[in-house]
Amino acid sequence: MRFRFASIAGLVALIASADALGASPALKPFERGTWQAVIKGHAGRPVLVHFWGVTCGPCKVELPLLGQFAKDHPDVDVVTVSADLVPNLPGATQAMLDKAGLSSTENFIFNDGFVERLRFEIDPAWQGDIPRTMLISREGTITTIEGSAEITDLEKWSAQQLSKR
Repeated sequence: MRFRFASIAGLVALIASADALGASPALKPFERGTWQAVIKGHAGRPVLVHFWGVTCGPCKVELPLLGQFAKDHPDVDVVTVSADLVPNLPGATQAMLDKAGLSSTENFIFNDGFVERLRFEIDPAWQGDIPRTMLISREGTITTIEGSAEITDLEKWSAQQLSKR
């Protein structure tokens, strides 16, 4: 099936109507400068940023738990970043996010052939191990959890953030 659009405006209107109908937001490309944009875009709010990948076994276990966390903690912004080294997996990435209940959060996928540059921009010491969770306080302080995050630790962090209002 082929579609033709009379104009870019027609395409934009179609995308906007899909969003209005509750369609899953598309994965955003994570490129140079995205990390700073995420930090700036969520300034003043507690943010949980989770780096994961479709080929990561522990990530498959952790994603549904993060989906429940996001649902239970609407005052915490949850951002996911598929940082898998296997390229071109947006379909599998979106399917896993949907299944985990994370399709309504802000979701990115690494979109640069030079992933080392992206990791360095996030944390110069990061060697690429996933899962990795970064908790960003209202004040901008970043706490990094390497490996799987314990939900009880996330709950405790969230409670601390919300008590600082």
